[in-house]
Amino acid sequence: MIRALIVCFVGLGSPLVAQRIHLSPVDQAEKDPTLTIFRTQLLTDIIARDTEAVVAASCNQIYLSHGGNGGHDEFRHNLTLPEESLSEEYRPQADALREAYWKNLQKTLQQPGYFADSAEFLMPFHWQIDLPDEIDIFEAYFVNGRHVALRQSADSKATILEQISHEVVTIAKFDENALYQHVTIGDSRTGYMHRDYLWPIVGYRASLTKTANGDWQLCSFVAGD
Repeated sequence: MIRALIVCFVGLGSPLVAQRIHLSPVDQAEKDPTLTIFRTQLLTDIIARDTEAVVAASCNQIYLSHGGNGGHDEFRHNLTLPEESLSEEYRPQADALREAYWKNLQKTLQQPGYFADSAEFLMPFHWQIDLPDEIDIFEAYFVNGRHVALRQSADSKATILEQISHEVVTIAKFDENALYQHVTIGDSRTGYMHRDYLWPIVGYRASLTKTANGDWQLCSFVAGD
């Protein structure tokens, strides 16, 4: 069951409909104890940076990008990221890029998730949100926290306009160098929010699939749309 609450505000004399979209973080994993055991062990292996254990826990044709071949070889490459596989300008960043991939994998699998059906479990939970057509999916972010401050300016001491919990906001242009991002909430008000609480709707997500013999596998880890 999708536990989403959508509240609409219709402005008089305006054709626009502003929507505030919320989704409570309910983790459905506990419905299947075998899934809980698998995910716990997989996270243990990820935290240990055990490449071969993580690869072994994945589908033979794990889906990893919208243009690559996927599979164990590509997954192993992403987890180890040999410096020589990068262009010269990116080789000094190999360690940081490799660690970022591991951290994104860990963070994604730690999120609450939901069952698409009895044999497929998806994370993070907010991937189930069906955005209205007027929202550009590439500008949409999910506030992944409770009582996150929406501030008047990009300063930790700025006036708090509202506290936002588990809600969709939009960012016209994400500033990679800024700690606070300029966001628009569903009723068209704007403010600034700390980047640590903002998860792109098209950011990383993962799927776990149950095989015919009852074993779980990691079958996708991908970002983009």
